Amino acid sequence: MLLFDSENDDFKEFLKKRRLGQFDFSDKIQQELKIIRSDIIYKGDKALSAYTKKFDKIKLKPEDFLIKEKEKVKSVNSLTKNERKSIENTIGRVYDYHLRQKIQTWLSNDNDGLITGQLVAPLQRVGIYVPGGKASYPSSVIMNAVPASAAGVKDIIMVTPPGGKLSDYVIAAAVLCGIEKIFKIGGSQAIFALAYGTETIPRVDKIAGPGNIYVATAKKMVYGDVGIDMIAGPSEIAIVCDESADPELVAIDMISQAEHDEMAISTVISDSRKLIEKIRLILPELIRKEKRKDIIEKSVNSNASLVSTGSINESITIVNELAPEHLELYIKDPFEKLFLIKNAGAVFLGGNTPEALGDYVAGPSHVLPTGGTARFFSPLDTLSFLKRTSVISAGPDFLLKSASDVKFFSDIEGLNAHGESVSFRVKKVKK
Repeated sequence: MLLFDSENDDFKEFLKKRRLGQFDFSDKIQQELKIIRSDIIYKGDKALSAYTKKFDKIKLKPEDFLIKEKEKVKSVNSLTKNERKSIENTIGRVYDYHLRQKIQTWLSNDNDGLITGQLVAPLQRVGIYVPGGKASYPSSVIMNAVPASAAGVKDIIMVTPPGGKLSDYVIAAAVLCGIEKIFKIGGSQAIFALAYGTETIPRVDKIAGPGNIYVATAKKMVYGDVGIDMIAGPSEIAIVCDESADPELVAIDMISQAEHDEMAISTVISDSRKLIEKIRLILPELIRKEKRKDIIEKSVNSNASLVSTGSINESITIVNELAPEHLELYIKDPFEKLFLIKNAGAVFLGGNTPEALGDYVAGPSHVLPTGGTARFFSPLDTLSFLKRTSVISAGPDFLLKSASDVKFFSDIEGLNAHGESVSFRVKKVKK
């Protein structure tokens, strides 16, 4: 774990390195994936079967890709009453939040004979990637699928790796989210199948969902042929706290972030040196009691930082430089400082609002920009699944009024036919 004073040169160097970003895509991986992409495009389901056998060690025929109805029913029925209630409560809360974000089609008449507006429509088909392996992430299903549903997307399909026993919780969450098609395909080959389509898996308009470096690289490669949510790097949290904060609660929030994986980043920024020292002493004691202590220790030792500043405002200035995925404002009056925050994926206000609430139940999607990209990216939300189309309709009055302006631009840009497309009409209008 690193200890910094914000005034020292070593901290300024630390900030400089953090600004370099998170993405270093291996040329070797990209070359490997180019072959897989080509095979999926030209060989379709046959290539999907071959790569599933190669990477997942599982033989699947194309007719076995799609999870059958009886398996979906079995997964939902395996839930206890309380488990189903927890999933449905969260789906409802996430849906209500994202429904408020929905924007409408509008038209405006400026009384000069010009009508402008915006046509708003949901994407037609969206693909959700849900990681497999040892972990089970039903929350990932909800946080990716429900914003799309709130936007009005009718066709949401899901892909997830077939390795081992598929999680009943993941399948049940998908069913309760209204996802009808769930395919047992994972890895980069699943991303390419969603992007280009195969005989069995339909081509989608946008792909959302996290994955390993191969999945992230594949998403980068297909961007432009299909939309993507974002390319996610290691998960991260920044906690701004003052002397009013409980050091034990700050430490456990660092640990909850660190348990994601060894690359997870936890940063505490405080104007209280006494608090920072207490946190430093408490952390090892708390880590020893955790089930994932080996992962947490590696994450904290490699990527955790405690930063001492001269004031809360200076702490917030540093946060805006870091542009963290998650930001906790654990200070006396967090709402007073809220509007000083310019760059963060999600902000958690006060000591009773740990980041875990946002991960699971608060309402906003937990799919957030990482690695400083909150400077220019927003969270995954309803708008992520809506297209906006500009609408323009001109009457003769506006055509006459704007002709000279069009001629000005077309002349200086050397695009004479642009000007003529208006002047020809003006002559006909005058007649």
